[in-house]
Amino acid sequence: MIETTSRANITQTPVAKGLSPLAALATIGVVLGVSAVVGRRNAPDRTHPGIRRWYRRLDKPGFTPPDAAFGAVWPVLETGLAVGGYRLLRAPSGPTRDAAVGLWLLNTAMVGGWTQLFFRKRQLGASAVASGAMVATGAAYVATAAQVDRPAAAAGVPFVAWLGFATLLAERIWRDNPADGR
Repeated sequence: MIETTSRANITQTPVAKGLSPLAALATIGVVLGVSAVVGRRNAPDRTHPGIRRWYRRLDKPGFTPPDAAFGAVWPVLETGLAVGGYRLLRAPSGPTRDAAVGLWLLNTAMVGGWTQLFFRKRQLGASAVASGAMVATGAAYVATAAQVDRPAAAAGVPFVAWLGFATLLAERIWRDNPADGR
């Protein structure tokens, strides 16, 4: 007796690819660029003397870093966000990857929104609450990204740590300036 085997009709499911390197870089540039522009528009520096005067008059706790520290920390945090976002955008698309990218987008948008609340609108209570929400969404970003790409998640850890510190600082400034700093 001769056995014959038939070949099963094998079909391959196409693998969803991530963005090309150029498209991922362009996306990172646009997203972080918009966030930086919004943040810069609200900065308490020489180009915004009214915001600067208001910020300097606020009662701030002793653990407030010097102004130069903010200028040194944010480029590092933004670089971590850029690296993490790039790696996620290059990863194959799927529900977890897409959720991580969505949380990444949310967090970068919230950074610019926070500066608008705190510096431009002087809503200290709302900015403290928003800062706490950013810790939660930042932690969710890191946890979700870790399921897709551990280096992307690790690049977000300093951002979440800074947000935790910033939340303590924002809450204390709000408490010490009860009229929302106006």
